[in-house]
Amino acid sequence: MKKPRDLLFLGLAIALHSAPYAHGQAAHRVGLADNREGYESTQYKTQSEAVLEQSGQRLPLAEQANDPQLGLPRIAKALHSEEVDLGRQLFFDRRLSANANLSCAMCHVPEQGFTQNELATPVGDEGRGGRRNAPSLYNLAFQPSLFWDGREHSLEAQVWSPLLARNEMANPSKEAVLERLTSIPAYESAFAAHYDQGLTAQTLGLALAAYQRALISGNSPFDRWYFASSKNTGDFSSQAARGFDVFKNQGCQSCHTVGGEYALFTDGDFHNTGTGLLREERGIMPKQVQVAPGVFVIPRVDVETETFIDEGRQEVTGRSEDRWRYRTPSLRNVALTAPYMHDGSIRSLEDVVTFYVQGGGHDPHQDQRIRPLDITAEEQEALVEFLRTLTASNVDALVADARSIEIGDRDNTAY
Repeated sequence: MKKPRDLLFLGLAIALHSAPYAHGQAAHRVGLADNREGYESTQYKTQSEAVLEQSGQRLPLAEQANDPQLGLPRIAKALHSEEVDLGRQLFFDRRLSANANLSCAMCHVPEQGFTQNELATPVGDEGRGGRRNAPSLYNLAFQPSLFWDGREHSLEAQVWSPLLARNEMANPSKEAVLERLTSIPAYESAFAAHYDQGLTAQTLGLALAAYQRALISGNSPFDRWYFASSKNTGDFSSQAARGFDVFKNQGCQSCHTVGGEYALFTDGDFHNTGTGLLREERGIMPKQVQVAPGVFVIPRVDVETETFIDEGRQEVTGRSEDRWRYRTPSLRNVALTAPYMHDGSIRSLEDVVTFYVQGGGHDPHQDQRIRPLDITAEEQEALVEFLRTLTASNVDALVADARSIEIGDRDNTAY
């Protein structure tokens, strides 16, 4: 890594192309524009133009990530602001895809909890479908393994999977990506300023990983009630407290862990909840497909292919007992990250709770802890209320920060 004085070139390059925050203009926020609530109705009205009326606001993400947030541990390695800034610019640049039409942020949408609320599974290059739900990127710095099947353990290495996947960003090779970025003077100079080796497959991974690691999101109402030295009950209701009791008493905490000093709400392990069996039983011909607000069609041809076969963790380990096991997702900010499960098959938190109350997917090989629960409707409502208190205080600020840059595309000659 180069000395601080050398980083002035990088800071200048990014500053020149950062969208200013307009005084008096509302910042971006979670849920802005089309959250698809009510999309099944013909009365649905888009709010997509609202995005054009907003402006971004840059945050010192590295400094904030280096300072532990309430309810979360300290990140393992300090982040550097210049590297995070470069990673942010890359994350929103469509030129990282083969056709210069897809960026990382188009599957991990900031306003939608850094996932996609609109689709169960993403659509990639030339309309090719993905087979798994786009995982949220909050607090990735604490994840020991990545992807639903845990096939990667390094964020730096992970970035190349979507960049090269044919149904995602569809680049033919690492060399093609590097050649394209090298042809953009601002990137060439930025990488040369920050890394001794300049732009390489390794340094591209470092930059993108730095931005994703900076998306730390704690200090939720639950954290202020549970972890603060002086308990703050102002935004944590008695109903949420009852929901937390249900969460503990019904065994949810055994997979979505809560520690004494912090809570990641995931054990980082892999479990069969029965969703893999349900996915196989649905087959590759959906009963109906929604194509517009309130408009559904019944397909007459297969809309998926054999590539949609999904064996879960077994694809990584080769062990039959790992079939349909998937990584436990964190519950932090879970109210923002619908739809749920590895295939995006459950639309709401209420439906997720119902799924578990009814005993999961009833796979004979599913985790033995998943069984029908004897809880009342009021307890289910309290559990959902508790889950909503896991939304962090900085989620809107992270969205505004994300939209503080000029998006790179084929028509952008500045960056």
